[in-house]
Amino acid sequence: MPRLQPLRAEHAPALLTFERENRGFFVASVPDRGDTFFAEFSARHEARLAEQATGAIAFHVLVDENGEVLGRFNLVDIADGEAEIGYRLAEKATGRGLATSAVLELCALAADRYGIHTLRAETTLDNAASRAVLARTGFVPTGTADFAGSPGLTYVRHSSTAGP
Repeated sequence: MPRLQPLRAEHAPALLTFERENRGFFVASVPDRGDTFFAEFSARHEARLAEQATGAIAFHVLVDENGEVLGRFNLVDIADGEAEIGYRLAEKATGRGLATSAVLELCALAADRYGIHTLRAETTLDNAASRAVLARTGFVPTGTADFAGSPGLTYVRHSSTAGP
């Protein structure tokens, strides 16, 4: 059974593999990270771990029993009891409820471990899967937004919001 784990240094090789293998899949619903992301991956990973140590972000990976990364589930811009949630799931892991269960787990961690009572999210209008995950996990639409040049929706979830 896949488990959500805080991002650590030793996740770097599996995380890079995850990003490379799913790049084309992700581009269908979110803007591409670009070649520089991959060329500078090691330095970016180290920088993220350093930033995570400050408490400004909390990155997590969904890892299977073989150590393969199946997804990223992140809390960013953590401040004053609020944060933004973001996530990506490997194409081969879709359709099994993994994103929904990982987002629910991350919401619980946000409240219990990080003291976050309000979570924000956004997704593009054409990302039906992400919109469905947000709806199933207690996020409610709050408005429209520009998501890196694509029309999108914004969402919010308060820790008192009950999930399924």
